[in-house]
Amino acid sequence: MHAAPQTHDVPPVTVAPDLPFLHALEQALAQDQLRLLYQPLVDLQSGAVVSLEALVRWQHPERGLLSAHAFLPQAEAAGMTAAIGHWVLRRACGDLQAWRRGGQNDLRVAINVSPSQFRDPGFGAAVAAMLDDYAITPAALTLEITEVALTEAGAACDDVLAGFKTRGLNLTLDDFGTGHGSLSSLKRYPFDAIKIDADFIRNVVADSHDAAMAKSIIAMGHNLGMKVVAEGVETEAQCDFLRRNMCDQIQGYFFAPPLASTELHQLLASGRALPEHLLRMHRPPRRLLLVDDEPNILAALKRLLRGDQYQIYTANDGPQGLAVLAEHPVDVIVSDQRMPGMLGADFLRKARELVPDTIRIMLSGYTELQSVTDAVNEGAIYKFLTKPWEDEQLRGHIAESFRVKEIADDNQRLHLEVRSANQELAAANRRMEQLLQEKQRQISRDEISLNVARELLQHLPLAVIGMDDSGMIAFINAAAACLFRYSGALLGNEACHVLPELFPADGAEAQAQTGSGQPRHHLADIGGQSYVVMCYPMGEHSASRGSLITLSKMETDR
Repeated sequence: MHAAPQTHDVPPVTVAPDLPFLHALEQALAQDQLRLLYQPLVDLQSGAVVSLEALVRWQHPERGLLSAHAFLPQAEAAGMTAAIGHWVLRRACGDLQAWRRGGQNDLRVAINVSPSQFRDPGFGAAVAAMLDDYAITPAALTLEITEVALTEAGAACDDVLAGFKTRGLNLTLDDFGTGHGSLSSLKRYPFDAIKIDADFIRNVVADSHDAAMAKSIIAMGHNLGMKVVAEGVETEAQCDFLRRNMCDQIQGYFFAPPLASTELHQLLASGRALPEHLLRMHRPPRRLLLVDDEPNILAALKRLLRGDQYQIYTANDGPQGLAVLAEHPVDVIVSDQRMPGMLGADFLRKARELVPDTIRIMLSGYTELQSVTDAVNEGAIYKFLTKPWEDEQLRGHIAESFRVKEIADDNQRLHLEVRSANQELAAANRRMEQLLQEKQRQISRDEISLNVARELLQHLPLAVIGMDDSGMIAFINAAAACLFRYSGALLGNEACHVLPELFPADGAEAQAQTGSGQPRHHLADIGGQSYVVMCYPMGEHSASRGSLITLSKMETDR
């Protein structure tokens, strides 16, 4: 575990901007006092580092290393966010280029986009230019955007996000659940991933409400074709919960704190990854929790079960047992009933709330019928066994409990595999929908351009006729229609039949320009007037096919 960089988290200032503080921040930009740290995002399927979040810090000459919360709010209020964001983008691109040259070809970097940057119409072009400067593909950069930024952008946010996606950038909705975004509107946003805010992860193992919220966000994200990242993961128990519930990636001090580029280079070079037992679809060892207030009972049970290859945890009472469950994943619990401070039935009830998929057994020499009966009826107890026990019978009951748990786990794994396949399908559908939306927007833009071009050609005094690649007349402007008003129906007919004068007669001299795709021309007599007929082949600079013919009067010398 890496030591966390020492920072002084000063609460954001909510009063008027501190002018000396802002002046010092301007000096920090000028004197290169800003620092960029990177926190890894780890994939729960492979265990490898797949991305990095760039986090800006200020190495203040007097106050030490300041976190972003200590100075970015004032910078935002004073309009300095663009300058800081430009510095972050340039430094991140430079570091990413260096890592990729060092062999980390699949590594991605995420930068946070402030609300003012998100509203800046030139931000997308600036990002694209920076990527070009460092020869980095757009897919290697992720923009993390908060719900606050979406809300402040209002109706314009759809076009802004579409612009980012058109440029090939990845998009993540940051701090999900803390803003005012509508779940119904999330469907239309082209995000590739959402981040569960650390507030929902902090107590996800001990609080059933936070657990339900995290599960709901994961399921919702997957159903929308998005990956789900959990922030603020600090314990193995949190990581295990997220693994079991199909979260895609984790970020937090459990794997690594924010690191300077040199420290991060060492971490990447070492190939460090999550241990196998914390990966999705992993079959863990059999984990057993024994709870009894008598040490000799615990010792006897451990001796009895030593040969059964269980990973055994022990606790002397209910509160200690709950503490173990908060720190370690457990499959089967064997608990005494009469213990000081908390009856076994009450402990098993709380264990069921905390870890509902455990198998819970009561082993007791006392039979308070009512409390035990209530616990059995509520589903808190799977079996009630009495002391003293018969060794082989007890071992058989515990082994059977593990088999029941493993059958449930196998069903859960199958369910997760189906969910994983559905997630990939939803992601593919989402990409197709986004591509279709972009194509529709392009078609709409092309239709507007076509209508403008048609209107422009209609007002030209020069006669213009358009033919498709088979020689059919597809367009004729007002000047051409007037010139050939006595020639009958023109549109949809072959030009060589209805307007033979547009083509040089056999044996007539046709002056052609050299080179492929160049216009050719000839002279034609139409209604007693000489015209220069120019034929321009289309398709050299566009997807158009066919040709465009113009007719201009020959001026005679007098």
